[in-house]
Order: sequence, then structure tokens, then C-alpha cells
Amino acid sequence: MEAVMFDLEKFIYDKVVKRERSMFYDDIDMNREKLSKKIKGKTVLVIGGAGSIGSSFIKAILPFEPSTLVVVDTNENALAELTRDLRSTKGMYIPKDYIPYPMDFASDVFEKMFRKRSGFDIIGNFSAHKHVRSEKDIYSIEALLQNNVLHAKKLLDLLVEFPPEEYFCVSTDKAANPVNIMGASKRIMEDVIFSYSDKVPVKTARFANVAFSNGSLPSGFLERLHKLQPISAPSDVRRYFVSPEESGQICMLACMLGENREIFFPRLNEKQMMTFDQIATELLQEHGYEVLECESDAEAIDRSQDLKNGSNLYPVHYSGSNTSGEKAFEEFYTDSENVDLKRMKTLGVVVDKALPDSEKIKVLFDKLTKEFEKAEPTKTEVISVIKEYLPNFEHIETGKSLDSKM
Repeated sequence: MEAVMFDLEKFIYDKVVKRERSMFYDDIDMNREKLSKKIKGKTVLVIGGAGSIGSSFIKAILPFEPSTLVVVDTNENALAELTRDLRSTKGMYIPKDYIPYPMDFASDVFEKMFRKRSGFDIIGNFSAHKHVRSEKDIYSIEALLQNNVLHAKKLLDLLVEFPPEEYFCVSTDKAANPVNIMGASKRIMEDVIFSYSDKVPVKTARFANVAFSNGSLPSGFLERLHKLQPISAPSDVRRYFVSPEESGQICMLACMLGENREIFFPRLNEKQMMTFDQIATELLQEHGYEVLECESDAEAIDRSQDLKNGSNLYPVHYSGSNTSGEKAFEEFYTDSENVDLKRMKTLGVVVDKALPDSEKIKVLFDKLTKEFEKAEPTKTEVISVIKEYLPNFEHIETGKSLDSKM
């Protein structure tokens, strides 16, 4: 039943974000000269550059011809595919000094490489635990906080020695009034990077779900289709979406045109929100299937055996969300934040962020480190430490994880 040629990019623009082209096209076009001046001939380091957003950021900046592109990522296979993708794209500019390194940006070898090059002009950090499902137990939480918060500080200590012209570190919409540990970690990360803003120019962006990004639920729909397995999706979780192309462009515009301590976000309205079951249904119909709604995961699994016999009825289980840390809606800024909606056509900017209290951040780091050094640290204790720092952190705990679902 699967279509011979499925154009994912066209499907995303037609059915998910419902735009004919990137919403940032005009802002990029109007600022093309400024962007060229910022990027042309510059040395660029992209951390986490093999992921969905990092690779899209790379594709956004390459037309402006940097002199150097160094990409760091722990996913060796994804780095190889990034290179194949770039070199297989007609008209793609790739600098002679292009090196993809399979390494951890918190490692000693990364620091050796960085010091040898005396830093970079432009640095984008896209390395992150991005999934709410990363919040499982104390070990997964420690790994999340290490990557999203503690390692971010280690990199900034290095940047103080070799200050870049521009430094960008990706955040998330889930950092605004966080209800899960991933969102809280990114909210803390914003304070950490801004606490260095008197020494290093820093910018960030909170944005919507990137449609069909690596590891996302819609990306999982494609995997299920390929394997003729049933699809499960929440029917009550509404999300804003941007295309992969747009995700890189948001970051480029924020990094190159933003002022110190600013947070960018896409200007989307509620009518552009979609639920995951709507995307699943559109995708199945695009592939020629009729949706067969089941009452449970187990029923959907049983009915999926018919797909291998040529059935065009695709079993799905759409249900309400009941897992920890899930927010029913999205927001990009809080009531206490000042927002500029006039600077760009399609991007809003959180402005006038105060310089965070470095001593308060140090106390938080010390408390987290002490918790993780305990023989048996607990999730409850770590959440309590985070709430001391973020009093408005309202953690949603249901006792259920996304890993318990298909």
C-alpha cells in the first residue's frame, strides 16, 4: 500500500505546518546582507550538529559561506549521513575546512581540539536531551541534567577563554512554565548561559515541535508504517509545529541577529496547532490507508497482522494523555517576561532579561551534585532541589512513562 515516492518535506508543509514555504523566508530575505556580513568567511562550530535542528542550522548558514565548519556529535552514523546529505545536495556550499568529529563536547579530546583552533567565531550548541520521556528514573534524570545543564556550564567556562562573536544554545517552549524535568532543565540552562553574558554574547530560542524530527512521535509513525506496525497517539495534546527547515532558520536568525540575553520564538497562532492523532490520520491517508480505530494497544497489535495480508485498514489506538510531564498546551513566554513582537515579521523576542545570580546557580549545582553523589538519590529529592531554584516549577507526576506505550 505504501506510496512509491513519499515527499516528506511536501507533506509537512501541506498537511502539518500548512504553509507553502518557510514562514521565515521574508525575514531571511530582508536581512540577507546582515546575515552575510555575520557569517561569510567566519569559523563555525556546531555541537550536536548531526541532529534534526543542528543539521538544519548548518544548511541554513552554509549558503552564506563560512570559511570553516566543524561539526561535533556523539552519533557517528548520523554524522556520516549528514556529510553524505550535504555533499549530495546540488549547489550546496561546503567550506574546504569541513570536519565532522564523532566526540562528546564535554570530553577532554574536544577541549584539545577547541584549544588547538583557538576557539571559533560562531558556535551553536544543539546537544540536548530533548524528550519528556527522558524523565524515567534517577539515572535518566541525572544524565539529562548533566547534558542539558552541567555540560553547558563546562563549555561556557571554555568560551570565556576564547570568546566567540556569537554563541547560541537551543532551548525549548517547555522551558516556559515547565511541568517536566526536561523543560525545567532547559529553563535552568537559559539562566546558566545568561549568567555568562557579561563575558560571552549569548542567545537562545524556544520553539515548537519540529515535525518528524529524529525520535519524535511523528517520526515514529513513519517507522511503524515501514514495519507495518500499529500506531498509537494522544488525541488531546495540541502542539505547534515548524518544519525541519524552519527550525534551523529560527536558530540562525536568533544567533546572528539577536542581541545579548535574548530568547527568540516563532509567532504562531492557536489555529495552527495540531494534535498527534490528526497527523497520524493525515499520514495514513497519504499512504492510501483507511484508519481503523482500536480500543487498546493490544487490539491494535492484533489487528496489525492483517496489514501483512494486504489490508488497507490501518489499526491505530488514539487515547488521552496520562503520562508524567505532559502539558496539554504550549506557550513560548511567561506573563512576567517582556516581549518584542515588532522587530521581525515571524519571530517574537523575549527581551530585557536580567543577568542571573551566579551565586544562586552555584548553590543549585552544588545541591544537585550532592544529590547525585548519594548512594541512593531519588527523583523526589532532585525535583525538590529544582523547585527551590524554580519556585513556579509545577511538576506533573502520574507514575506513568511514555515508555509504557507503543
